Amino acid sequence: MSGQALRRRGLAFLRARWRVVGRLCGWSVLETGQAFLVGYAPARALDDGFLAGRTPLGLAWLGVAAVGVVVGAYGTGRVYRAVAELVEPLRDRLVERVVERGVREADRGALSGLTQQVEIARDTFAGLVLVSRSFVFTAAGALAGLCSLAPVLLLVVGPPLAAGVLLFAASLRPLARRQEAFLRADEALAERLGTVCPGLRDITAAGAEHQVAADTGELVDRERDAARSLARWSVPRVAALAVGGQLPLVLLLLTAPWLLSHDVTPGALLGALSYVTQSLLPALRDLVHGLGTSGSRLAVVLRRLAPATAPEPPAGAPTGTTPITEPAPALALRSVTFAYGAAATSVLDRLDLVVPQGGHLAVVGPSGVGKSTLTALVAGLLRPGSGDVRVCGHPVPGPEAARRRVLVPQEAYVFTGTLAENLGLLRPDPVPEAELLAAAEAVGLTPVLEALGGPDAVLDPAALSAGERQLVALTRAYLSYAPLALLDEATCHLDPAAEERAERAFAARPGGTLVVVAHRLSSARRADRVLVMDGPRTAYGTHERLLSGSAQYRDLVGGWAAASQPALALRDADGVDAVAGPGLAGDGRHVVAHGPVGQMQTPGDLGDGGTLRRQG
Repeated sequence: MSGQALRRRGLAFLRARWRVVGRLCGWSVLETGQAFLVGYAPARALDDGFLAGRTPLGLAWLGVAAVGVVVGAYGTGRVYRAVAELVEPLRDRLVERVVERGVREADRGALSGLTQQVEIARDTFAGLVLVSRSFVFTAAGALAGLCSLAPVLLLVVGPPLAAGVLLFAASLRPLARRQEAFLRADEALAERLGTVCPGLRDITAAGAEHQVAADTGELVDRERDAARSLARWSVPRVAALAVGGQLPLVLLLLTAPWLLSHDVTPGALLGALSYVTQSLLPALRDLVHGLGTSGSRLAVVLRRLAPATAPEPPAGAPTGTTPITEPAPALALRSVTFAYGAAATSVLDRLDLVVPQGGHLAVVGPSGVGKSTLTALVAGLLRPGSGDVRVCGHPVPGPEAARRRVLVPQEAYVFTGTLAENLGLLRPDPVPEAELLAAAEAVGLTPVLEALGGPDAVLDPAALSAGERQLVALTRAYLSYAPLALLDEATCHLDPAAEERAERAFAARPGGTLVVVAHRLSSARRADRVLVMDGPRTAYGTHERLLSGSAQYRDLVGGWAAASQPALALRDADGVDAVAGPGLAGDGRHVVAHGPVGQMQTPGDLGDGGTLRRQG
């Protein structure tokens, strides 16, 4: 929500509660009287009482000041009640919107908005109402008192006070912007650390330590720069307080001889000093610190909570209609170029690619042409030299994009723990057993799950075959909330039937989008579109269109067909299968077809120490 829309809603909220605002102003008048008597009563007590030799009159005026304090305290109590009547409806409205969003959109962040952000908005709004009201009525009472004592005192106190308020008002908007930037940078860093710390094992397994460290360091630098900018713009706030609250005190002392020679009594001078030190300076200090810090925080929180409401139609749109916007594509690459080093040949050269939501893309090409590099760029593990990568409209790398994609590499990561813990690693809460079993059935993990003894079975990663580890990793990704799934040869240790079952399960996920680095011709046939990569050269289209229009793709298809013919029978004379088991293509060291004939690759394991950079 823009600042203008936020102000418009705020004014509408206050107009709808004008009676409460009126009561608030009425009770604040008592505080005005208290501020008036803080300087006027001591001045009269000194001039008309003690200096004139009439001590009882002086004491009477001090008693009037004491009564003013008591009456002002009574008014302050009623002020808090009026503030509560103004603030609590705001809180109730925000709670309703957060609950509606949580129910309508299944927003998992609704609880945070309900328990934290709404309370911040309520407390901050109450503080802003109190400090703003206090400054206005206190300043009015103090200035009226100065004028009643001696109008010439306004010439000494009024100009610096006005200059300080104007200086603060001029710095308020830039200060609020920098305060908001700092808050956003701080929250982004906290969110990043909350994602990185639980996933340290995955980061190590994927060889992405340096990239994650660089991304986190960038967020740290961003918060540091925002803090420095905020500190620089805090200087005008301090200057406003010095000019408007402390300079009048200095000027009164410097001009005291001149004032006393121009019919200003000692009591009036004492009253003026009381007005500045007891009323104007504290009120201005509260205003500067309240609006300078809490105001921007309130704006940030309200902008976060505002999307829970229905979007406002654009100007000129018929009432009751909502503008229709096209959803952002699940994956979009714009002129992406990448090379492993300044002098290296580009692996990707100005690549443009769009995968719509719900799409199914197969990426094919000879070994080493950049298929894994492409998935690493989409996952945010590598940064393009130029161009833009977005996942569901969010820039990569970035926390929003990271939440919307899941990467399953060729070497699946499984840790020592229960099978349920492994499968629910990417979920914030434990996965219900019924949902876990349904996912295992969809992906094809059920035979392995039953053989291991169920979800509570403790896994020994070394005891699992490469294919079993891939099935565990695939089911884990299937259970994640990320709509974009990246399968980087994640089924290379499965037989064709098991591979087809897993890919079809991902393609059928509601709202899901699948990008798979194809291991077999059947994967390309099942996809909606196929991306053929050969270094800077690429081709894109359906399987049938590429067969007729791309010689490179025809060569790949021919290589796949030749590699799919077994050199030996799959069953020996003694009846023993040559593969590890149903659905699994063998041990982690078998040779798999990866491109045309003659281009074969032996996949490594985690023990090889390979990283994504070496799996281009």
